[in-house]
Amino acid sequence: MDLVLLCVFLPLLTVARGQYGDYSYGPYNYGDNDEWANVYRQGFNFQCPHGQVVVAIRSVFSKKEGSDRLWNYACMPAAQSLGEPTECWWEEINRAGTEWYQTCSNNGLVAGFQSQYFPSVLDREWQFYCCRYSRRCPYSCWLTTEYPGHYGEDMDMMMYTYDYYIRGATTTFSAVDRDRQWKFIVCRMTEYDCPFENV
Repeated sequence: MDLVLLCVFLPLLTVARGQYGDYSYGPYNYGDNDEWANVYRQGFNFQCPHGQVVVAIRSVFSKKEGSDRLWNYACMPAAQSLGEPTECWWEEINRAGTEWYQTCSNNGLVAGFQSQYFPSVLDREWQFYCCRYSRRCPYSCWLTTEYPGHYGEDMDMMMYTYDYYIRGATTTFSAVDRDRQWKFIVCRMTEYDCPFENV
């Protein structure tokens, strides 16, 4: 009986491994715990390697360091069915001290972050680095819960499902706590080209 089950499931495992490769779903490898994309009160530019997208975001808050955060990101290759990125770009800047909502234009996926700290408002401005994969389109989009759960807390957001991708975020800013809460916009992508483009 065990041999029969092995013969049934082994081909399925082989197909899945061939489609997705060797991926671990988490915890993601951020590098060393002391390895951050930035230092407090300084700007940074983080980009995933070509063909990879952001799948996890970690951050710690410090009131004594200007109500700023350290940031770290983990990347993973996009599904082989999407192919190679056909173009990548930086989106418009989201200003410090304000609430904002932004998705990657042109059906892009988030593959990096750029940020600059502003001591006058104790906040950062942000830009997404986005990559488009041929003419693939998003569908089944949703918003994550708030990260962090409360202002001033550490955050650790991970994508646990392989075929969902971060396309943007919406944030709220607390003038009292001088911190942000994020909800990430997460979508699946079609495995075929489609004529639709978002603005």
